[in-house]
Amino acid sequence: MAEPVALAALALDAAIGWPGALYRRIGHPVGLFAQTIGACEALWNRPERGANTRRALGVLTVLLLVILTGGTGWIAQRLLLAYLGAWGWLAVALLAWPALAQRSLFDHVRPVAKALQTDDLPAARHAVGRIVGRDTASLDEPGIARAAIESLAESFCDGVVAPLFWLLLLGLPGIWTYKAINTADSMIGHREPRWRAFGWAAARTDDLLNLVPARLSGLLLCLVGPGGWRTLWRDHGKHASPNAGWPEAAMAGALGLRLAGPIAYDGMMHAKPWIGDGRSDAQAGDIARALHLYVRACLLLWILAGAVAWAR
Repeated sequence: MAEPVALAALALDAAIGWPGALYRRIGHPVGLFAQTIGACEALWNRPERGANTRRALGVLTVLLLVILTGGTGWIAQRLLLAYLGAWGWLAVALLAWPALAQRSLFDHVRPVAKALQTDDLPAARHAVGRIVGRDTASLDEPGIARAAIESLAESFCDGVVAPLFWLLLLGLPGIWTYKAINTADSMIGHREPRWRAFGWAAARTDDLLNLVPARLSGLLLCLVGPGGWRTLWRDHGKHASPNAGWPEAAMAGALGLRLAGPIAYDGMMHAKPWIGDGRSDAQAGDIARALHLYVRACLLLWILAGAVAWAR
């Protein structure tokens, strides 16, 4: 795939994101994945079925997603490049653009910092509750700030680096197959009894697709925030995910913070280990610093994408 596609998609996403008016009118393409996954789950993930059967049906769900998204992306890309001539790459970029989340991620994290700056904890809890899965009702300022920074670090991989990586590698089918699998992981790739068997394939496939992007995300954050190297190598394995710990540890080290630690989900406290050895009392200013690191890391991604285009 010609690299101007990646640069054009990055530019569109950075400039306008996915506009709210467009979302209200037609939703987002990821919503189609969610409907498909929800239908498969309702039909196949029934408690009366054995664990092995549900695991096999979960594998079938993942294969269905790959065939639908990868096949549709491959056909669309071939047709656009074949019939639109010199403008085909721009049309492909337009179709790739919604799969990136540079602007959206920034726009969701910044309100958390703004609310904390005005000491509006209810507004800050509401804002951070839109981007994290943990319980937020009782979070204090450091807990809110840490949650926002952790989500920013992890989503830098899921929402920016990984989609761009698969776009550069496999074009339109690559980026949308990744988004479909990532959506499946977020919906069914959980360890709770209801999801453990059926969501196993989604979780493991998502781990595989994020293997290189997660490490690249950590590397980029360390390059723009040099203090993260030691924490990256020492603490990346403390996260339950084989991938999320890389950008999170890099962010913790670059900011001089401790992230993660004990977290409540559905009313139950989970004694997760701390990542980093800095301050645990994160504040609004630390979210702002994290956003500055994020923007610089995104700019570095632009440079890398341009370098790949020049090399080819």
